[in-house]
Amino acid sequence: MNVYKLVGQNVEVTDGMRDHVQTRLERLERFSQHIVDAKVVLHVKASSEANRKNRVEMQLNVPHGIIRAEEASHDMYYAIDAATEVLERQLKKFKDKFVTRTHRPDAPPPATETDFDDSEEFLPQIVRNKRFELRPMDVEDAAAQMEALGHDFYVFSNPKTQNVNVVYKRRDGHYGLIEPH
Repeated sequence: MNVYKLVGQNVEVTDGMRDHVQTRLERLERFSQHIVDAKVVLHVKASSEANRKNRVEMQLNVPHGIIRAEEASHDMYYAIDAATEVLERQLKKFKDKFVTRTHRPDAPPPATETDFDDSEEFLPQIVRNKRFELRPMDVEDAAAQMEALGHDFYVFSNPKTQNVNVVYKRRDGHYGLIEPH
């Protein structure tokens, strides 16, 4: 893949890292007609060498959207590999949806490419519907309720704004708040 941006945050991007990212992104070349450009961010978060955590964020801009993958590992190269594999799976799904939408139902099926395996793709479905009472509470109470339930997010009614809000737990251990405007 020729058009991509590689950024290092708290890490110097070495030639080895750059070559590894380039090699892994070349695996996505068979999807090149669907990829506009890409951005790869390599993060290192460490208080000490023993606790060093490498995180890779990859973002592909595709027609009508964005495909993202984020992976973390103690080994930067492993995180790059894992993120690329996630992107590859997402691109296969995107390609299948794109081909399905652009072809008429009466048209012959699209030609298959030899690069793709014939394994059945997992298509997620809504398998559970949950109803609950939307109770008014402030943000701090919602965060406490979320923790008490052991959930990653909590939906509540904010009495200050009279809107539905979502409080969620971030990867860094802090909380985030989603509110409409």
